[in-house]
Amino acid sequence: MKRKEVVLATRNEGKLREFKRILESFNIDLLSLKAFPDIPEIVEDGSTFEENALKKALTVASSTKRIAIADDSGLMVDYLEGKPGVMSARYAGENAGDKDNYIKLLKILRGVPDHLRTASFKCALAVATPEEKHDVVTGECSGIITHEPRGNAGFGYDPVFYYPEYGKTFAELEPEMKDSVSHRRRAIEKLLLILPRYLEQEG
Repeated sequence: MKRKEVVLATRNEGKLREFKRILESFNIDLLSLKAFPDIPEIVEDGSTFEENALKKALTVASSTKRIAIADDSGLMVDYLEGKPGVMSARYAGENAGDKDNYIKLLKILRGVPDHLRTASFKCALAVATPEEKHDVVTGECSGIITHEPRGNAGFGYDPVFYYPEYGKTFAELEPEMKDSVSHRRRAIEKLLLILPRYLEQEG
């Protein structure tokens, strides 16, 4: 069977590697937006993860004439009433890096006891066709914000997101271990149930 090209609406290499690992059993070639340099930056101005993911998927599918998968994910801290939320990637400013973001979070939570540092990662995952057929699924993973970063793996807020079941932060876990329990994995498991329909229709 001919492999199909599917576009992941991201330029983030860490995210691309993670999706490739999880989707390796599918007969697809997963491309990132780096393969389509003419697509402009998509403004993520939705008020929810679902709105942002769908906007990206529809825009990329229309521009590339291929099935597109897009995610919008972030960290929701209960003590901060769900923040940083949709602003997770830009928490410390528009040009902030991962470290800038989680250092700001740790500063805001300084002195807050462990039992009030509960948080969850949420992933909204959208799939869309050039004809604008689409679906959105979500996944969540609960944990606790640490008092200092730990571990060198992963990306984003992984160094400060402690997963109690494994007794480690996401950045301390082997990639495969993180993949097995992450918010993105849980959303992808739902996506896997509907993705075959999209691939068959594109055949």
